[in-house]
Amino acid sequence: MTEERLGRLPPRYSFALNPHEEMRCTRCPQCGQPTRLRKFALLVGIKDYGMVVLGKTCRFCPICEFIIAHQDELEGLLAASFVTSQPEVIGSDYYVLGTVERKTWRKGLRDATTPKEVLDHTADFKKEFDLHYEPGGWYPTDEEDKSERQA
Repeated sequence: MTEERLGRLPPRYSFALNPHEEMRCTRCPQCGQPTRLRKFALLVGIKDYGMVVLGKTCRFCPICEFIIAHQDELEGLLAASFVTSQPEVIGSDYYVLGTVERKTWRKGLRDATTPKEVLDHTADFKKEFDLHYEPGGWYPTDEEDKSERQA
């Protein structure tokens, strides 16, 4: 059974949307190497609106080809994009669909591009991850842990 893809280019990167404002992913969660800042043209699908291509600086691990976009920054860009033209779109559900070639994204900034043209130059993500973390600090021990230690 083949998986249906949106973009016409082969899947390229792994992706995670970081919902934690206090965690900035300066190291790759997969390999532990330092991440770099890199700008990507992200294709974002917005419920009851359609698709939009955003130029977004993300954390990137070149070893794992892993993009980490921070949710608060992405939502700020989306809100700034629609605040004057269509404020009713702000706060709608959205989903990051893939990356668009930078050449096509730049062309779209100058001239109008069709959705078909954008999809012809879009690569889906190979794999998507959820980021979880436990903040440092002292935590109370559970009752079960106490009973296990006493036995």
